[in-house]
Amino acid sequence: MTVTPFYAALAALLLVVLSIRVIRQRRLQKVAIGDGENPALRRAMRVQANFIEYAPLTFLLIAFAELQGVPAVIIHLLAAFFVAARALHAFGVAQETENFRFRVIGMAVTFFVLIAAALINLGVAVAGWLF
Repeated sequence: MTVTPFYAALAALLLVVLSIRVIRQRRLQKVAIGDGENPALRRAMRVQANFIEYAPLTFLLIAFAELQGVPAVIIHLLAAFFVAARALHAFGVAQETENFRFRVIGMAVTFFVLIAAALINLGVAVAGWLF
């Protein structure tokens, strides 16, 4: 059984939640295109966009690692930490009074997972690491 699709599905649901937050702000502010120079709408848009900027490549790297035979426990850890990190980041940034602790932890863990997944894939590709 593959692991990555489970976490990708969780991430997709998180993206839907973040998208609904943008739609809600657009309706409240009556702004169809752009951010209308509204801070609440801009914040909701950036939370959603930041998620979209990191999720595709991270999940591709995790899926590639899984396809190359990296143990399921490592795939679970990478994917679970990534989804949790994105949720923490979204929560921190989405607050009207931004909680930098959640934002910083979310980004740090996101970078850790992205770097770890990249290094695992490089290790398998270049050094022939077999798990």
